[in-house]
Amino acid sequence: MAEPVLQVRSESRTTVGLESEAVVVGGIAAVLGGAAGAIAFAGSAPPIWGGWSIGLLAAIVVVVLGVIASYVGYWRARHLTGQEWRLTLPPWKFILDATNVAAVHALIAGIGTIAGFVLLSLSFRGVTLDGWVAAVSVSAAAGLSAYWIYLSVSKIDTGKLSMLLVLFISITVLTSMATASDPLWWEYHFSLLGTLGDKSASLFNISLIIAGLLVTTFSLYLQRDIRALFDTGVLRYRWSARTISTLFIVMGLMLAGVGAFPLNVNATMHNICAAGMSVAFGLLLLASPLVLRGMPWTFFAVTGGFFAAMVGSVILFAVTGYFNLTFFELVVFIIIFGWIATFIRFLSATVAQAQSETAA
Repeated sequence: MAEPVLQVRSESRTTVGLESEAVVVGGIAAVLGGAAGAIAFAGSAPPIWGGWSIGLLAAIVVVVLGVIASYVGYWRARHLTGQEWRLTLPPWKFILDATNVAAVHALIAGIGTIAGFVLLSLSFRGVTLDGWVAAVSVSAAAGLSAYWIYLSVSKIDTGKLSMLLVLFISITVLTSMATASDPLWWEYHFSLLGTLGDKSASLFNISLIIAGLLVTTFSLYLQRDIRALFDTGVLRYRWSARTISTLFIVMGLMLAGVGAFPLNVNATMHNICAAGMSVAFGLLLLASPLVLRGMPWTFFAVTGGFFAAMVGSVILFAVTGYFNLTFFELVVFIIIFGWIATFIRFLSATVAQAQSETAA
């Protein structure tokens, strides 16, 4: 009877230790952010947002310190309960996964910081802040972001990664759309966002590259989860893990290629990558009933719904002309990432249920 108690206490100490580490990391980031703010705004009265402002410095500090906090948290969490699989990764896979996870967390925190300071500037118009208040503001943004990032990367799993992917791509693409220098970009096509030659175009292309690389890292998580389902007898075929992970790698590389080759840089490569991503996604939908045989029937029903939505959007664009090119591309974009999020949540829930039944 003593062994389960010791195990619970050990896990409790691990959880408390992680929380303590996150607080320490957040505190260090707060100190560094405050120091950066004090040096940058000494003797001045910076605006909350606009030009060289508190919000801009805070976003820069959050991204830089967020990347560092993410790397440290990812590395230290490799011995945590449920994260030991990181120890089995080859060095290049470990570095690739850690880099993609760090980039996504840092950019989400950075864009969130910008949004927060923009809203504050609109809420307190005409307010003038001195250098000390500016330093405290940067300190708070850096500390809170580093704290969240450290905890998130330490407990990252397939389900959380899918949520971060959807959140990341939604935030960055919407930001690019809202800040595009051509307000009528939507009259042409979605890819025009990456060709405008402004900051929004850079954000759009970089976000596609990072999102594509993040999709490829799903192969690490998916392969592990799908193998676990095969080992517990839920799935029928051992090759399911390799097939699904390979299709995700192809789809991720093609998505990254769309961002790496904007339409005005290399139209041929851009179109090849866009078509390749669509083909890989179509194969995922069509192969799922066979490759993932054993998953809940509701998952296949939802997959059928996504496939029907894809076919319907093609008809509304190519046959009836009801959708213009931009709206068609946006709908397909939503369908792809919506299915990825749905698939991974179903997969995570199925793995958890299978493991609990095995343990019982």
